Amino acid sequence: MRWISRPLLAGAMLFSGAGLAQAEMMATTATDLTVYSGPGTDYPSVGVATRGSSAALDGCLAGQGWCRIDVNGMRGWAYAQELTMDLGGAAVIVEERRTDLGIPVVTYERTGSIAADPAPGDELIGTVDANGVIVPPAEVRTYIDSSPIATVTYEGDIAVGTILPGDMVMTEVPDYQYRYVRINDRPVLVDPQSRRIVYVYQ
Repeated sequence: MRWISRPLLAGAMLFSGAGLAQAEMMATTATDLTVYSGPGTDYPSVGVATRGSSAALDGCLAGQGWCRIDVNGMRGWAYAQELTMDLGGAAVIVEERRTDLGIPVVTYERTGSIAADPAPGDELIGTVDANGVIVPPAEVRTYIDSSPIATVTYEGDIAVGTILPGDMVMTEVPDYQYRYVRINDRPVLVDPQSRRIVYVYQ
């Protein structure tokens, strides 16, 4: 594991309620997942946890799909859709059964901002504005327009945060961390680890 050479983002996690005074909760990674230093793909990557790894779960953000975990010697944030827990003898997805599982609620306050000019060796996932919205470089759209792919029909919502089905093929974009899919004839950018839509082109 390699930690970031200097902080790109600063933040503080605050715990809500008394749930964390109880025994720690254990989850399992449902896939190979990226652990981030903060609750979002705009934060630096801490590392990758392999599928089937046991993770100590601190809690999850209210109204968002991010949970603080300790897994494989890494401490950071992971998407709740990629974590499972035991509920009555069955493995259930944390994001879908948070209330039933009694997941503690935590809050996270961003106290700094992304460095405008990262130092060599620093890791940074995406470019974000003050609202944490990913703003793809113009070169990405140029590549998408010049490299058309077949459109995929999808009946669900095409919006940032939507998790795409596991059988939907994603196309790599050269020198860019996100991949793209053309859904209902509209190109979207997708995080390859979580399969979450991070940007929708108009």
